[in-house]
Amino acid sequence: MHSKKTLLFIDLFAGLGGIRLGLECACKQLNLNSQCVFTSEIKKDAVRTYQKNFPNSEVSDDIRKISSEEIPDFDILLAGFPCQAFSRAGTRQGFSDTRGTLFFEVERILRDKQPANFILENVEGLVTNDRGKTLRTILCKLKDLGYKVTWEVLNALDFGVPQDRKRIYIVGTRSHPIFLDTLPKSKPVFLSHILETGKPTLKTEFIDKLCDRYSLNEIVGKSIKDKRGGKNNIHSWDIELKGEINETQKQFLNILLKERRKKKWAELKGIKWMDGMPLTLAEIASFFAPNHLFEFKNLKELLDDLVEKRYLAFEHPKDEVEVFNKNNQKVKKRLARMDLPKGYNLVTGKLSFEISKVLEPNSFAPTLVATDMERLAIVDGDGLRKLTIREGLRLFGFPESYQIDLSPKKAFDLLGNTVVVSVIEKIVHRLYSLE
Repeated sequence: MHSKKTLLFIDLFAGLGGIRLGLECACKQLNLNSQCVFTSEIKKDAVRTYQKNFPNSEVSDDIRKISSEEIPDFDILLAGFPCQAFSRAGTRQGFSDTRGTLFFEVERILRDKQPANFILENVEGLVTNDRGKTLRTILCKLKDLGYKVTWEVLNALDFGVPQDRKRIYIVGTRSHPIFLDTLPKSKPVFLSHILETGKPTLKTEFIDKLCDRYSLNEIVGKSIKDKRGGKNNIHSWDIELKGEINETQKQFLNILLKERRKKKWAELKGIKWMDGMPLTLAEIASFFAPNHLFEFKNLKELLDDLVEKRYLAFEHPKDEVEVFNKNNQKVKKRLARMDLPKGYNLVTGKLSFEISKVLEPNSFAPTLVATDMERLAIVDGDGLRKLTIREGLRLFGFPESYQIDLSPKKAFDLLGNTVVVSVIEKIVHRLYSLE
């Protein structure tokens, strides 16, 4: 009787262990044993959570300080390597060199340890970063190490979770290439399948103002932000969040929302166009001339009232300029042009409000990211509440046994950067069912 094969793996930039969970689940289906022989993760909250759910795990922190000799031999490398460095690829000659980035650590370990396989995960933007040069560089580096390398952008919606989350997955093998475009897809799942019920709802001034103006049915599926128009947006002035204003002011703010984005204003000011810029009183008067101003004597008084209530800011326009950073590299920044007259601009901010979107239960969640996961809301009974940590875990395909003993803010910060377990499961199944 043959003993089962044991698959040895290392879990780099492990986070909450989503990639590990996917691999372990697939191994059980394939009648394989699996053993993690090395883990690295630098965030303390992630380490504590990882060790709670994977007892007796030793977790190394900064992989840059770990030599290859300290890592045991293994069969497959798993890494959802951080993507922050790639946002600067345009200033690094097409990312022709991977030194100084955390991908270099993956490359180093693969070169030194020569495992049979690897699975890497990253944001979809890696595909187009620096017009594709970044990804081409990464693929060339991996192929130079002797691997058959394939990649695909996969959407979590196709793998049994109600989240529109596209990520790039890169797979390397020594023998034959593994193609990911034909992975079996799951039947779509809606948010209603993962939501809890009967949880405490929010009782705040913001929620009161929102619900005084709209019924719960009217706000389902709506975004709540002072950016861009559209029937699915609720703005701060729609619910008079910052103070009472009249209908003329609301009409003006809705017009300004679109007008400030027109490129002609940048050309007139002699600045590089940006998505929304302050307009002077004269510029505003050229497109907004109400028949009556109610209690206001003139247009300026109407605008200044909106500034006082913080619906508008009175500021100089910004322009894109090249400056040197602390590493003496040229980078582009937007700085105020003090030589140009001040104008009126919306006080915007994606995360300005207590909640940014009310999710539709018979649909799916947008891509969940750490910065705004805590600001998503759902209808529960006769009120609104934020997502629970359990619902967050389900949106990434984590098992019900997985526990996070952190505040929602800290838990969502970690979840927003994790991987969807079921996607990894299908990739590993494809990888090892063909061996």
